[in-house]
Amino acid sequence: MLTQSSREADFPTLSQMTYLNTAAEGIPPRCVQQALTQYFLDHQLGMDGRSFHFAQLDALKALTAEFFGLSAQEIAVCSCSSEAYNLAALALQLKEGDEVVINDLDFPAGITPWLQPTSPAKVKVWRARTGRLHTEDLIPLLSPRTRLVTVSLVSFYNGFKLHLPAVVETIRRHSPALLAADVTQALGRIPLDLRGVDLIVSSTHKWILSSHGGGLVGVPTQSAAAFTVPAGGWFHLKDPFGEERFERAESRPGAAGFAVGMPNFPAIYAVHAGLSYLREIGVPAIAEAADPLIEECIEELVKLPVELLTPVDKDSRAGIVSFRHPEMERIALACKENRVHVMAQAGRIRIAIHGYNSSNDVGQVLRSVYEGLLPKA
Repeated sequence: MLTQSSREADFPTLSQMTYLNTAAEGIPPRCVQQALTQYFLDHQLGMDGRSFHFAQLDALKALTAEFFGLSAQEIAVCSCSSEAYNLAALALQLKEGDEVVINDLDFPAGITPWLQPTSPAKVKVWRARTGRLHTEDLIPLLSPRTRLVTVSLVSFYNGFKLHLPAVVETIRRHSPALLAADVTQALGRIPLDLRGVDLIVSSTHKWILSSHGGGLVGVPTQSAAAFTVPAGGWFHLKDPFGEERFERAESRPGAAGFAVGMPNFPAIYAVHAGLSYLREIGVPAIAEAADPLIEECIEELVKLPVELLTPVDKDSRAGIVSFRHPEMERIALACKENRVHVMAQAGRIRIAIHGYNSSNDVGQVLRSVYEGLLPKA
């Protein structure tokens, strides 16, 4: 992943394009394809294949626990991050007078369950200033009635990286609120320190280079009671086939409650392969290789007549650079014509840089931006 030869071997499609859109879709290495093939072979065994399926699930939970800093018993796999947050909303059973704090740099999955008309809680918005969320702005939003604060470790919108320990300390000092953190734009790209977080969520098809159909959930044991999901199903229940199954349903507390039905085993095989690949390379090594490319990109963008949305200080960013300009469509068209893949959405251009990117990729996207900014003939 970090050398030209490994890129060619593991990511052959990268020779056909300049790919800087991992924040939307990661490019899976060949080992993920092999894992999906292995799922098919195991599934051909019929019921006998289930022992292999569940072995993959156990292995993925153990590996995810390593990345999250938890135990395997504190991990579950659901279908996507949106499902995880909706199940969390069920678990909290919010009432009139309860409060939830969201923020305006977050992805819809983490904020919209609390905005539905069926949610009785009062929603407060932690608003960004200069592209950042400042902890001093969080304090006035907290109260004894605050049930949940939900954040993303890295913003999908502009790449702002939250200083999570400071957020944990602020919440603990000023309210009894639980803290949910989406690590979708961080897992696999930067080292994680998730101590003090009550609910950890990640999708699986971005920086961890795996497939769709997975959602990784972590709930520390001390937060399990708060996140007991009262949903129908069977896989998450304590005794779904017992003698009292037509009289009562009792969910297992914590992470186990977020896996409400038959696991998506194809995704589980793929995610285990992707995370194993990243562990072998080492996330610190990925950050060490990719972070200078972020610096290179920002150093050139600040020279151009664009509005940089990503904070310029190193401690406040990870793998995403975002900017906007009135001629966004022209810039996006120039990128497309040069086979440079970026995200042009929500009024900004987003560039995502992972371990399989190179300085040449940065040069290619910057040349495309220059072309898009040239005066019309």
